[in-house]
Amino acid sequence: MPTPSPTTLSQLTSAYPLVTTASVQASRDFFVQHLGFEVVFEASWFVLLSRASTEGGATSIAFMAPDHPSRPPGPEVFSGQGLLLTLQVDDARREEARLRAAGVEIAYAVQHEPWGQVRFQVRDPSGLVLDIVEQAEPAEGFWDPYMAG
Repeated sequence: MPTPSPTTLSQLTSAYPLVTTASVQASRDFFVQHLGFEVVFEASWFVLLSRASTEGGATSIAFMAPDHPSRPPGPEVFSGQGLLLTLQVDDARREEARLRAAGVEIAYAVQHEPWGQVRFQVRDPSGLVLDIVEQAEPAEGFWDPYMAG
């Protein structure tokens, strides 16, 4: 692995998306109840959530109210467009069935995509699209036209 040079970002300790939304508590509850995330830090206008992965790392996400007291310029309130949060799982079909049974609206029904994913999508209360995927065999020859050389 390359060593960071003095012209790159200093030692990175964490990274996570932060979604500005009026639905902070509802998004927190969605991630905790349906996706198994835990609250790492919470204030009335901010929540940081995290969940350990089977690979030894963690996935984190934060939600912040648009009227928070530390507001720097931006970010604007999230519109629900232009961002997909991918959560890779072992069994996408089982997860879709579990979420559907829990009353979560499925925005994109489970599909086996030709590029090699079984996936479905839901939206959290902020409008964030969660793309829940399982790696699978691609259709024969699908990647041939896209491979370099």
